[in-house]
Amino acid sequence: MNGNFWAEKYPDGISPDIGEVPYSSILDVLDLACEKFQHKPAFSNLGKTITYSNLNTLSDRFAAWLQHETSLVPGDRIAVQLPNLMQFPVVVFGALKAGLIIVNTNPLYTEREMEHQFNDSGAKALVVLANMAHLAEVVVPKTGIKHVVVTEIGDMLPLVKRFVVNNVVRHVRKMVPAFHIPSAVPFNQALAKGANLSLKRHKAQSEDTAVLQYTGGTTGVPKGAELSHGNIIANMLQILGMVKNDITLGREVIVAPLPLYHIYSFTVHCMVGLVTGMHSLLITNPRDLTAFVKDLQKYPFTVMVGLNTLFNGLMKNKDFQALSFKRMKITLSGGMALQMDTAKRWENMTGCAISEGFGMTEASPVITLNPLSDNRLGTIGMPLPSTHLKVVDEDGEELGVGDVGELCIRGPQVMKGYWKRPEETAKTLTDDGWLSTGDIATIDEDGYVRIVDRKKDMISVSGFNVYPNELEDVLARHPDVEQCAAIGVPCEKTGEKIKMFVVTKNSGLTEDDIRTHFRQYVTGYKVPKIVEFREELPTTNVGKILRRALRDEELAKQAKASKPAMAE
Repeated sequence: MNGNFWAEKYPDGISPDIGEVPYSSILDVLDLACEKFQHKPAFSNLGKTITYSNLNTLSDRFAAWLQHETSLVPGDRIAVQLPNLMQFPVVVFGALKAGLIIVNTNPLYTEREMEHQFNDSGAKALVVLANMAHLAEVVVPKTGIKHVVVTEIGDMLPLVKRFVVNNVVRHVRKMVPAFHIPSAVPFNQALAKGANLSLKRHKAQSEDTAVLQYTGGTTGVPKGAELSHGNIIANMLQILGMVKNDITLGREVIVAPLPLYHIYSFTVHCMVGLVTGMHSLLITNPRDLTAFVKDLQKYPFTVMVGLNTLFNGLMKNKDFQALSFKRMKITLSGGMALQMDTAKRWENMTGCAISEGFGMTEASPVITLNPLSDNRLGTIGMPLPSTHLKVVDEDGEELGVGDVGELCIRGPQVMKGYWKRPEETAKTLTDDGWLSTGDIATIDEDGYVRIVDRKKDMISVSGFNVYPNELEDVLARHPDVEQCAAIGVPCEKTGEKIKMFVVTKNSGLTEDDIRTHFRQYVTGYKVPKIVEFREELPTTNVGKILRRALRDEELAKQAKASKPAMAE
């Protein structure tokens, strides 16, 4: 299934391919945006806004500091461990101007995770938020990192407000544990020095690596997907090809609650947003819905980017319900399965349908998206322009329309490979460019794709395949269910049996109530054998439920329970 059907289906709209790419590097896109939209707002956060011209100037200063005040040279890796603050785009674009490779790093990482990622990437520099610097103090000596820049939450704010915010965060809220990194340079000091230094802009090529984006992938430990300038630019153009008829250049306000260190948010806000002159509203802590909605009240937002759990949380907030949604024209969902009930309630509340897409880190990341003009709920849309898809069986043989198999993708957005892991690359990427996604899917005759589930999440009950996404979607319809997750646990009789974890505020809800609900919608072998109620479920920092953590927990319980029997 390739992108050529676009020409037949939308002759006057979406192009079947992205055509000739007019940019050699991400910096070419930045140059164009900063010239065309120089006086337009680029990013806002904590009540402060910087224009595209400001972004260009500040990133120049950081780049000049890197060139003159460090030993870093083009091709070196710099770890960026920041939440959604305006420091993020300044640091990232500055580092790219100096020819460095970005290693996006989750600020919530533990010491172990930081040490692995810094050593695996060979990072020589780190930009870290002061709130996490106590961990960096322990980890940096165990790595090859030679330069550390520390920034505080309020560093991009005007002087008086900066002083107040940083002191409140540090001394009142006690959010900055004590740390001591003797060689660390304060972020604002680096910018101040860079303002008086000359910059020799690095000229990157399309094939040069721009970002190492770490992911568990479809196999093994976290590894760095090597994304080139060309990969990321291609994905930017592909997404733009799907939404260009619905946006106005330099006029859109896009909400950014998902972390910029995640490639989905990075590509949408720092690339698509950049080339179209969007104003990105950075939400530092999307879990704080009260502060989140207060920010939404201040800006006439037109585009919302999120995922299922975030949409659910917002819709329960009374202040969010009272907002005006007249200007909103696009809602994009990715990162986890969008549940039907969530999508319908969102459209009823906001008047804006959610356009669900699908991607993976190894594809920069977007692979499919629902066209805004023909949005089909329950699907992840069609392949982006210049993207080819197929589903294959366990032997790698291509299947036909409507058949269920593993989804594979080929296109200009597909990574170069995993950083210094040729064997892992070979497991995921074929010689002729096909990327195995690890997702079970089906493609209909119109080109729309439905993800059935993750290959490794599939549950086998007496030889029947059961997909957690389906079960979770069914249970999400129950009015008393806040969150849910389905996993398979070992069973001597059926191989695996279904266990459902449920979060509810109704203390009277019972296991029988849950099973009765399921029997209305699914066949008998899909009804959970075990139901466990919990106050909360393990999630990522953006709210994606971690089934793997639940499975690991269950396996640990079973292993512990079996030890006495083994001893006897």
